[in-house]
Amino acid sequence: MTYRIGVDVGGSFTDFAVFDTGTENLTTLKVFSRPDAPGEEILSALEILSERDGIEPSEVSYFTHGTTVGVNTVIQRNGHDIALFTTKNFEDVLQVARLKIPEIHNLYSVRPEPLISRDRVFGIEERTLATGEILKAPNEEDVERAVRAALEVGSKGIVLAFLHSYRNPANENAVKAMIERLAPQLPVVSSAATWPIIREYERTITAVISGYVQPRVANYLDRFEQVLRERGVACPLLITKTNGGVMGIDQARAECVQMILSGTASGVIGAGYLAKASGFDRIMSLDIGGTSADVAVIVDGEAQYGTGELIGDFQIHVPSVSVSSVGQGGGSVAWIDRLGVLHVGPESAGSTPGPVCYGRGGTKPTITDAMATANLIGHMPLGYGAVNVDHTASKAALAPLAEKLGIGVEELAGNIVDISVSGMYAEVSALISRFAIDPREFHLFAFGGAGAMLACFLAKELDMQGVVVPPTPGVVSAYGGLIADLKNDFIRTTYCEVTAEALTRLCPALKALEDESRAWLEAQGYHGRGSIRLSADMRYLGQSFEIETPIEASWLREGDAAQVRRAFHREHERLYGHADDKADVQMVSLRLVICGATRKPPLNPIAIAETPAEPRFLVEGWFSGRSLATAVYHRADLAAGHVFRGPAIVAQDDTTTVVPPAFDVLVDRFGNLVITKTEL
Repeated sequence: MTYRIGVDVGGSFTDFAVFDTGTENLTTLKVFSRPDAPGEEILSALEILSERDGIEPSEVSYFTHGTTVGVNTVIQRNGHDIALFTTKNFEDVLQVARLKIPEIHNLYSVRPEPLISRDRVFGIEERTLATGEILKAPNEEDVERAVRAALEVGSKGIVLAFLHSYRNPANENAVKAMIERLAPQLPVVSSAATWPIIREYERTITAVISGYVQPRVANYLDRFEQVLRERGVACPLLITKTNGGVMGIDQARAECVQMILSGTASGVIGAGYLAKASGFDRIMSLDIGGTSADVAVIVDGEAQYGTGELIGDFQIHVPSVSVSSVGQGGGSVAWIDRLGVLHVGPESAGSTPGPVCYGRGGTKPTITDAMATANLIGHMPLGYGAVNVDHTASKAALAPLAEKLGIGVEELAGNIVDISVSGMYAEVSALISRFAIDPREFHLFAFGGAGAMLACFLAKELDMQGVVVPPTPGVVSAYGGLIADLKNDFIRTTYCEVTAEALTRLCPALKALEDESRAWLEAQGYHGRGSIRLSADMRYLGQSFEIETPIEASWLREGDAAQVRRAFHREHERLYGHADDKADVQMVSLRLVICGATRKPPLNPIAIAETPAEPRFLVEGWFSGRSLATAVYHRADLAAGHVFRGPAIVAQDDTTTVVPPAFDVLVDRFGNLVITKTEL
């Protein structure tokens, strides 16, 4: 008998999903995260699993782990000070960016401050041409000057992003080797090694984000590995990736940007699998943890993918599950600015000290405290008994803000929830426009520690079909890591017109990608060849941006330019409603994704209800400033076919589902809570 374990470490809680390969039973657990002592949460959880379920670390055959430490670092801007070395005379690359403001219709909108301030950007005398030819190689004296200057301003790491290094990384490689000799204590991130894409700013900001989070992520992973090895877990350790797959821990240390959306991508993968198995083919996932709210579009169980995902104020340009993140988590802090305006987030109380109502030393009021003040959570223990909500403490925390605004604490609690939901609404609206979907055709699939707490409020504003809350919503991200496949992306810049001759010249590049991908999968310990998906970034000649288009390897080998062009025209038509089949087509890059499938736990139906659903008791809950009698149900009491009406609260070990007035709840055959607007 062996066990497969998926773990997701969030800002507030660490979640475990454990699959018994013999009995095919799935067990779950949630413990407080320990950002003050990374790895301790893993240790305490393993001890609980051993005592509670008899699961010994030596019996673990598969261990995958996702974390939000990377994305939280960027959102909260608390990464290490790092320096950027770029081509001389291009030192303003981060300030210039794309000369876009975040909100084009807001005259007061300003671009965010770069993660690396201008005084930490240093030019290097080097130059690579667009053809890949080295015009000027770097010299060690110049690099030594830049390293010395970087150290003088307190830099803890260096990012290299030279002009045209996507074509030829030789200069970046040479400077990296020099830095490793001159200052071996400084971690170095190379843009060409991170993701060799053609555009300078996009390649630079992706590498900068990787370097910005690298010290914190590496320290976390080191401690994580140490704890597991000391506890007796001997199997290979895997980390969930931004693209929804998993990779080895050594690759995660070296390529931090590949796991920047680790926890959020895991949640999307878990949500997609559970939703499809339950019969919901069109969903938007809503994952709310302690720090952020993350939203993704999932159709037929498949998440939407792309590049340029927004992480806090910045985009990353590695292939990733398309997730929009906003700093509106359960631990997001409510505050009043100097003009007397109420705000929520992006600062988060996390798990240490956490929301005031958790009784762990927190003093700043959060969204969770607002829900406690409204008496909508905390009527049964949370976090598998780790949390007992202190309603009195939450009211005391909100009181100073309420006094400043001249309103009652219950009204303030409602305002905090409304502001939080409005922030999510704005983010979701952008996602809706991006994928051209109608939210009225979608369910909101809610999970995470606070997803079910706020989902109905957001679904109401978006006029969605309803809300789906899975049986264990608090650990869906851990479940997603458990079922995620081994997966890696590879890219080569091609920059050629789509002709028969040009395609056949790409065959060596295609073979190199295939060989590299097979070697990667084998290095992960996977037995089998896996599956390969090929695509190309293409555009009409003269266009500025590309469309990723699925293609077949045989089309390249046979020089079938007509098939490649037709594939691009179809994709252009699908996305934009028109295509020009007489225009020349250009291929900018060739992409390959390799995937090694993993074993998936089965989804089993639950018992059918024989009697009506009965609440445990009634409480006074506050909705939109009104006090209403609210039924409190326990999730374990509910069976398939149970129905009841809001206002209601459904308590369980890992989260609380809040059902506002004018919503109905149905428990489906897999134990999901399907919440829809009451029909008049």
